[in-house]
Amino acid sequence: MLRRTLTVALLLSALLTAAAPATAQDPPGPGPHPFWVDPDSDAARQAALWERQGPTEDARTMRRIADQPTPVWLADADPTFGIERAVRAAAAADRTVLLVAYRIPHRDCGQYSAGGAESGPAYLRWIDRFARTVGDAKALVVLEPDAVPHLLDGCTPARHQEERYELLARAVDRLKRQPRTKVYLDAGHPAWVPEPWRMVPALMRSGVARADGFALNVSNFRADDEVIAYGDRFSELLGGKHYVVDTSRNGSGPPPAGTSEPWCNPPGRTLGRVPTTDTGHPRIDAFLWIKHPGDSDRACRGAPEAGEWWPQAALALARTPRP
Repeated sequence: MLRRTLTVALLLSALLTAAAPATAQDPPGPGPHPFWVDPDSDAARQAALWERQGPTEDARTMRRIADQPTPVWLADADPTFGIERAVRAAAAADRTVLLVAYRIPHRDCGQYSAGGAESGPAYLRWIDRFARTVGDAKALVVLEPDAVPHLLDGCTPARHQEERYELLARAVDRLKRQPRTKVYLDAGHPAWVPEPWRMVPALMRSGVARADGFALNVSNFRADDEVIAYGDRFSELLGGKHYVVDTSRNGSGPPPAGTSEPWCNPPGRTLGRVPTTDTGHPRIDAFLWIKHPGDSDRACRGAPEAGEWWPQAALALARTPRP
């Protein structure tokens, strides 16, 4: 362990020269955050539909999700429309737009969220278009969920690994050329790569030294205490780097041990802390709902395909009391 810690320290020296959570019974307020809330999100449209047609109680419950900021996920070949719409609306409200870049080649190792750019050069062109469209808007970008952890868990074939490190590092550099863009490189969660010392060199090679920090728990359910302890250890190894945490579905923590496919729409989960930059923690820049509450993980437990809106799941998240 000492040798590994020293190795991480040497790599580092070369590269680096909250509001109290609300219960489900009490609709959370907007929280002290600077982020744009999309009035046309799936949750907002669902709430508006039920407000017009009923059931009105479900509409009130859905507003617990609809009234909170969630990011625009960009995965299509042309990211400009989604970004332009969000940037214009956020600028009019003097808010920061939340974005997720999700188009790395060989995404999700060809599994449930497979896809991505057809080649490395195509990805770099896509990132350039992404950054140019953001322009000088105030933006927070979560860069490529799962891309770094999949380099360490044996999922990404060896022949693609060097290219992925280069693409991520160049994506960080390109996005950081925008004057008011913050970039957080996804770093998985504590149950995925439990040893931070294994993840740190991969993050360094992916450009975290030049990013604003890293993101944890994206689309997962790990409890705040566990994630924060993990993030603080990362931060120490990275010379004090800051981070953001996805609290969209972690109010009850992970599903019980022995749950089959615990990552896939597990029952009994609840909304976590509302999005806020008032974290009460010097190294946590924000608690965010990066995964949209109500978006399916994949077609399991009666859910639609990955990424599709599932209002029944959203209602269950918002209705279930937090422990």
